[in-house]
Formats: sequence, structure tokens, C-alpha cells
Amino acid sequence: MIIPVRCYSCNKIIANKWEDFKCKIQEGLTHEESFKLVGLKRYCCKRMFLGHIDLIDKLLFFSEKNYKN
Repeated sequence: MIIPVRCYSCNKIIANKWEDFKCKIQEGLTHEESFKLVGLKRYCCKRMFLGHIDLIDKLLFFSEKNYKN
């Protein structure tokens, strides 16, 4: 849902790079080019980004204010 603050394997802080990474991908850069620009070099950290599914926007549709009881 929300990108983890640290990589599970190497314990490096990665959450501060998520928004930059998303912007680079939306600009049309490849994943590898985006990783280089945001400063991710390790496979374990790249795995955290590639395996992440951003569901927070979809979950907001199910908040209490949208339910009419």
C-alpha cells in the first residue's frame, strides 16, 4: 500500500526515492535509467520498487465518508 521506509534486505532508506522514481517512469524513462537517477544500485532495493503496488488511492474509495448507512 505505502512504500516501506527501508529495504527489507539491506535496511537502506528507500521511501524518500519513491516519488522521484514514479515521476521518472511517467516521463517515459526505463526502469533502469530511473534507478540510476534516483540512486538505487542494489538488487534488493530495486526489488522493493518493482514489486510494489500502490493501492492507497484505490483504498480511499472505501473510507467511512463514502459509506451511506
